[in-house]
Amino acid sequence: MRPRPTRRRGTLTATAATLVALFAAQTLSAAATATAASAQAPAPSHGRTAAAAAMTHSHSVTKAAVTSAQERAARDIARSLGDASWSKHLRTAALKSADVSVTAQATGALKTRLAAADRDIAEAKGLNAAKTGSLLQLRLGAESMRSALTAGEEPWVAAAVSDDDATTITAYDSEGVAHVLDARTEPSHPVYVVDVDGDKALASGLDVMRQELTNAGVESAAPQTVSAAPAATAPKAAAAAATAGFWTTKITAVHLKDDKEPWFKGNAEIYTLVSGFGQDGKVRVDPVDMPYLDKDGVVYRPNQILVNWSYYKYNLADAVMMEEDGSTNYRDLAKAIAAVLLTIVDHGAYIPLVNAILDAIPNDWWTDDPDYVDSWYTMAKSYNGTYYGASNNGYMTVEPYFVSQL
Repeated sequence: MRPRPTRRRGTLTATAATLVALFAAQTLSAAATATAASAQAPAPSHGRTAAAAAMTHSHSVTKAAVTSAQERAARDIARSLGDASWSKHLRTAALKSADVSVTAQATGALKTRLAAADRDIAEAKGLNAAKTGSLLQLRLGAESMRSALTAGEEPWVAAAVSDDDATTITAYDSEGVAHVLDARTEPSHPVYVVDVDGDKALASGLDVMRQELTNAGVESAAPQTVSAAPAATAPKAAAAAATAGFWTTKITAVHLKDDKEPWFKGNAEIYTLVSGFGQDGKVRVDPVDMPYLDKDGVVYRPNQILVNWSYYKYNLADAVMMEEDGSTNYRDLAKAIAAVLLTIVDHGAYIPLVNAILDAIPNDWWTDDPDYVDSWYTMAKSYNGTYYGASNNGYMTVEPYFVSQL
């Protein structure tokens, strides 16, 4: 299920100002810094920045390419179901596993066509196809279809669409006939849904994003575990301070609201961009993968590191939570974010960076596609408690956590 907050940039900016003051009050040691930051922070742009405009074009191109590849794959798989032996094999796989790596299961000409679609998807998303591997996956559209599929009813095949506001979805049968289905009501007929493997795409995408940010001059660490040491990418001062360990902010609970998603959508793939000023005074962005956070309405208790404070100059950082979307080109997204953040200069007081990151996001991400989930302003190093997102779509309960040296 994909989180779908209600948000607009104007109202979000107003919320941000309120939250800056609120979180500063929660942490007295950060009050002066946050107040100074609000005075020095650049006014957020309500129009499209050049970076956002370029990213909007890239997003549209990526979306069209990914959608086309998924549609081709859906039609090819549907036609292949005329082969009774293959159809039975795929049925067994779909009933056994929630997600089937369909390219790996296929043979002959079908495998060749699906491999071509895989390459097109990886290229469109800015990923290395050889390194990422197959991204196409197939799943049964809903649990309610399991009995009909088990009984041997021939399924139709549909490509997942990225628009959560879609009212219909098209599925194909083995004769190539199109069937238009209600996007909000589960059909009684079994349907295979062809989609992008979000977990795999996100893992590769965050690696690409980190590398592109670094290439552009924005420091960025690879997603870390509790035991990961910061010395590889942190400046010397931070590395020296971390010789006996380092302070972090750990997520003890996280929750996103229920939003009644369409039946054809799978689990969400969530990541968070943590941002602030590095020890060298330059803006940095650290991606945090959240592979466990795949359903809304559920409280997860991951005990995951969100912020590694040895990277940062100030005791405040921001967080923007996003969802992997089939239309995301990670290379272009990183370049768009870097283009905006590199214009921000450290004037000796903390400046919230959420607005700058949001201004780099394409405009169509604020309408049809739920790529943006929520954001958190001025998260303090010493804070122990619950932060609610600026869009009121979720919360994170956090606590300070010291990672000791072994």
